[in-house]
Amino acid sequence: MNATASTSASPAAAGSEKSETRTGVQMTSRAAKIMRDQITKRGNPKAVVRFGIRGGGCTGFSYLFEFDDRGPRDNDHVVEKDGVTMVVDPKSMFYVDGTIIDFETGIRGHGFKFDNPQVDDSCGCGESISF
Repeated sequence: MNATASTSASPAAAGSEKSETRTGVQMTSRAAKIMRDQITKRGNPKAVVRFGIRGGGCTGFSYLFEFDDRGPRDNDHVVEKDGVTMVVDPKSMFYVDGTIIDFETGIRGHGFKFDNPQVDDSCGCGESISF
């Protein structure tokens, strides 16, 4: 799955947004449709989409976005939308709480967009983020 990172925080507001109450992770109907189509193509309708953070990339972290045929783990945060189950592990939830996942198409291509209010910076390619 293609993915790009973005932030909606202005430099002046970035510090204050981290202390606000967040609403978990959300996905748009457009993103859920693309995920559901990919799950259907894979042939395992019980698969979930695992979303999270891992170390690496030129600014420190990158998003983890993959299929998991095993389903949710006991301590995962579970998000359901339009027939898609997405799971987030507790450590990643600390960094992605408040993120909205969308799917965009445009002149530069198509892919998932992560609008994460906690991101302080991202690299030029949009694949790496810092908090």
